[in-house]
Amino acid sequence: MNPSADWEQRSAELWASFNAAPDDWDAEEFRGRVGALADELGPDHPVAAFERACAWDSTGHSDRAVPLYRRALELGIDGIRRRRSVIQLASSLRNIGQAAESVRLLTEERERGSDELDDAVSATLALALTSVGREREAVSIAVGALAQHLPRYQRSMANYARLLVEPT
Repeated sequence: MNPSADWEQRSAELWASFNAAPDDWDAEEFRGRVGALADELGPDHPVAAFERACAWDSTGHSDRAVPLYRRALELGIDGIRRRRSVIQLASSLRNIGQAAESVRLLTEERERGSDELDDAVSATLALALTSVGREREAVSIAVGALAQHLPRYQRSMANYARLLVEPT
């Protein structure tokens, strides 16, 4: 069951306020407000786990976020939040020294389909690849993602990206 439109609006407003001025918030107070919203959904709601994970992550605690992202995925989070859960879980894993798992998750995610978060998947994967010593592949992915947004040179940049990882 998805949260109500009212719940979504209140959540969006809280996050917008935090994102506009994160340094003005007390981290514990912010996590408490997110937690109170999540409590409205119930303890086994995937969105509740996801929102709590995001709050921990956004206040500098990737280690506390990881199990909550995993829980959201286990509970069957869907839609765009599912993909955000994977991206943010992978980023948090990289932050706590588990970059190889991050690379695995994001590589699998790239195969699942395409949406507006494709570039976020690619950017996070590029960072994870640098953490496991695969810098050429990371640059290839980053340049390939960037190429499609350039007003010119898209084909050239896409080819250069491909050539970074193809054997000579």
